[in-house]
Amino acid sequence: MAAAAELTLLEKSLGLSKGNKYSAQGERQIPVLQTNNGPSLTGLTTIAAHLVKQANKEYLLGSTAEEKAIVQQWLEYRVTRVDGHSSKDDIRALLKDLNSYLEDKVYLTGYNFTLADILLYYGLHRFIVDLTVQEKEKYLNVSRWFCHIQHYPGIRQHLSSVVFIKNRLYTNSH
Repeated sequence: MAAAAELTLLEKSLGLSKGNKYSAQGERQIPVLQTNNGPSLTGLTTIAAHLVKQANKEYLLGSTAEEKAIVQQWLEYRVTRVDGHSSKDDIRALLKDLNSYLEDKVYLTGYNFTLADILLYYGLHRFIVDLTVQEKEKYLNVSRWFCHIQHYPGIRQHLSSVVFIKNRLYTNSH
């Protein structure tokens, strides 16, 4: 999904009126937002953080210094590791790492829903939608997290719903 489309989804989920115009620059189509009263903002995470502040929902950026750092870490992860990677091996490695990380967490920062969850959900949607039932079971923690985020009010919007079965088809013991 193009970054401009993601930012439009984010605007809507934050309750902002559609008024922002996005353009893209360069080969990698990096989003640019021209603000009304200042310089243009460049980059998915920069613009997303600006929208969160515009919506007066700063809690989505983290409530403690540690949580804010974790949100930044995952926003950076989204741009450096998820965007631009489309080989099956890259995606498998990414999902394996994320699956391990989410083993004891509800959200990326632990127990609080943040902008990092929203943007990683949007970034991973195109990959998760194509996973087989067996692959979803293999990445059980990612599947749990993804299912939870897609049911969060206002997040999924027009994106296709990804179906997760509640009972495991296969067990690890043979």
